[in-house]
This record gives sequence, C-alpha cells and structure tokens, in this order.
Amino acid sequence: MEISPVFIVLVLCSSATLVTCSTTGFRMELTHVDAKGSYTAAERVQRAMASTRQRMVSLADADVSAPVHWNTSQYIAEYLIGTPPQRAEALIDTGSDLIWTQCSTCLQGSCVEQGLPLYNASMSDSFHPVPCNDTLCVANQEHTCAKDGSCTFGAFYGAGDARGSIGTEVFSFENGTATLTFGCVKSLLISPGSLDGSSGLIGLGRGPLSIVSQTGATKFSYCHTPYLRSNATAGASSHLFVGDSASLSGGSPVMSMSFLEGPKDYPFYYVPLVGITVGQTRLSIPPSVFALKQNGEGGVFVDSGSPTTVLVDGAYGPLREELERQLNGSLVPPPARSGMDLCVPVAQEKTLPSMVLHFNGGADMVLPPENYWAPLDNSTSCMVMDHSRGMSIIGNFQLQNKHMLYDLAKDELSFQTADCSSL
Repeated sequence: MEISPVFIVLVLCSSATLVTCSTTGFRMELTHVDAKGSYTAAERVQRAMASTRQRMVSLADADVSAPVHWNTSQYIAEYLIGTPPQRAEALIDTGSDLIWTQCSTCLQGSCVEQGLPLYNASMSDSFHPVPCNDTLCVANQEHTCAKDGSCTFGAFYGAGDARGSIGTEVFSFENGTATLTFGCVKSLLISPGSLDGSSGLIGLGRGPLSIVSQTGATKFSYCHTPYLRSNATAGASSHLFVGDSASLSGGSPVMSMSFLEGPKDYPFYYVPLVGITVGQTRLSIPPSVFALKQNGEGGVFVDSGSPTTVLVDGAYGPLREELERQLNGSLVPPPARSGMDLCVPVAQEKTLPSMVLHFNGGADMVLPPENYWAPLDNSTSCMVMDHSRGMSIIGNFQLQNKHMLYDLAKDELSFQTADCSSL
C-alpha cells in the first residue's frame, strides 16, 4: 500500500507581491513523508502515532508564552527558488507560520542532511535581504539587526531551533511565481528526522509570515484521499487549494463553525468542539473539557501537521469506556510493541460504530470506522487515536475524504464529506 500524492493550487492574482499571475493558479505536487519508504501498513500507522506523540510532547513541554509551531509534518512539496531557479523541498503545515529553507551559509555541522543541494543566495539575482525595521522582520519570534542593517531571526520549535537571515526571493511553483519573504537558515538544531530529507518549511498558519498571509489569500481548502492505498481510488491524488480556487462543491451538506480566538501570536486554527457521539451514544463529556483557557492551555485545533487525532484525557477516557462497552467481547490485545490501545479482529471492522464530532453551532462531523480504525496486520485492526493531558488536536487520519475550507475573511471553518479523489 502506498500513500497518495497531494497537490497544492495557489491563486495569488490579488497579491501585491505577485511577479506573474496565472488564472489557473499555482500548483505544487505534495508527497507524503512515508511515500519514499517501503513501509508496511502497520509501520505507517505506527509511524503516524509516534509522530503525533512526539508533536504532543513538544507542545506539552512548551512555554505557553512562546508557541510551538512545528515539530513533525506530513507532506512535502517541491518548488523552485531564485533566479536562475534552484530546486528545493519543504514540509507543508497549517500549524506553522514562517517559510524557510536551509542555505549554503550553513556552518559545517550546523544544519541537517537534505536530499537536494543547499539554496545559495549569492547565486541568485532575485534575492534581497530584508531590513531589520521591516514589519515581516519584526513579526519573527526573535529578530535582531545585523551590522549591515539586515534582519536576522531565531525561530524556536518543538523539534529544535532555526536561525539565519530574512530575505525576499522569487518562489516558482508549477505554473506561476511569487516573491515571498522567507528565512535563509544557517543554523538548524533539530530532532533527527524532523525534516524527512526536505530543505525547509512552508507554513499555512494564521501569522503574517505564512504563505497564506503573504499572498493575500483569504481562504484555502484541502481534501485528503484515504491514508492507506487499500481504501483509496487507484492513482488518486489529494489536493490543497489556496485563494479563489478554494471552495466547497455541491453534493453532501456543508457544515460551518466560527474559529475560536487563540492566544496572541499562535498560528493554530482553534475550533469549538463540544461533544462526541459513538454509535448512538452521546458521551458524557462536559464542554469545559475542550475549552481553550486564557493562558493558552487546552483547546482543540485542526492541524495538517499532525497525522492522527489526539483527545485530552477527559474526553479520551469516556470514549475508550464506551467503545469497550459497545464492542464487548470483540476486543483483542494489541500487537506486541505496537503502542496501540484498542484493537479488534480485522473481520470485525465492518461492525465498528461511526463517531460524530459535535461543534458549537450545530456542525457535526461524521467519522466512519475507516477514519479512526486501521489494520495493523492481516488479523488485527486498531483505533488510530491517542490521548494527552493538555489539549486536543484533530489530525489528518480522521479527515480522510473531508473537504476542509478555511475562510479567513469570515473567520470560519466549513467542511463536507467528499470523494477527494474526484476533486
């Protein structure tokens, strides 16, 4: 089984930074980080769970006054940067803000291995340093003035630290180009494997440094085909659209909710989850369990960089108990060293109950069994969700065949069930 590729289409005609414009928008092909590996279905599910747990540890350990944007991600995009163009690859993440790439100015041993040559700003006619009084310099977590008056930055993540200079450069996508402010990294101290061989990061978060904000886009949408090829249409691709091309089509009902206001400078998209139903049973979970506190603790956000959903203990406990009750004698022990919790024989998959996530305002997201259970081997299928002590995250596995529309002008999230392979 293989991971489906993903495409991103950017329509940037309204952007002041646009160099050239295409009525069909920009397109970047994205591939899942596991696509280059020869992983079994069980290994992919376990890697997804491990990646989510690593992300949660980083968030739990973070100082709430210094938000953790990125720790792991799911999809890699290839693009061109500079004049003449140089190839680069980046992780794509809605939970991140800054765009950056490792540069040839990296000191020996201070950056990580990547699959492509390092970007060399001195070889590009279109690179320009950003002055330290520029608003996009000041927007960085840490910024200082170099001796020549240019901007240097420090970005601090769950995976580690990135440092370098801020500049502008021409980014070329599949059918268009845009001039963007980005970080040229010369020092990157991160957890091994966090970049998955890519060159850097492209953030889709709420902050002013993200590609969404810089291009003046007011909305974006994505739709993930099934995670495992056995559940997907052969050759199907996932898609992500930014700009005017981002919209929901006819067919299934559209559900909408307003985003919750998060802590200042946090890039996350917080949502008002208020309850969960399993089968026909609404779980006894006080809405306060999902509440976002004023100090930035708690809350629920949708995160494209998180492979799976994580529920705070106050919600995961009742969910686990109700599944145990409904599945009764069907549960079997998880495979050894799998790190999974609830499992059933594969033959019982068709009898598993659906789950519904209830959001404030009446928006209900129905998750069929294949959106929260997955086979680990030929005999065992396990629940692909985890728990945490502090916050809840809605991850990619649960959003398979859900078309998600982020309308930033309305400060609203809408979604509908869709056949993502047909978009």
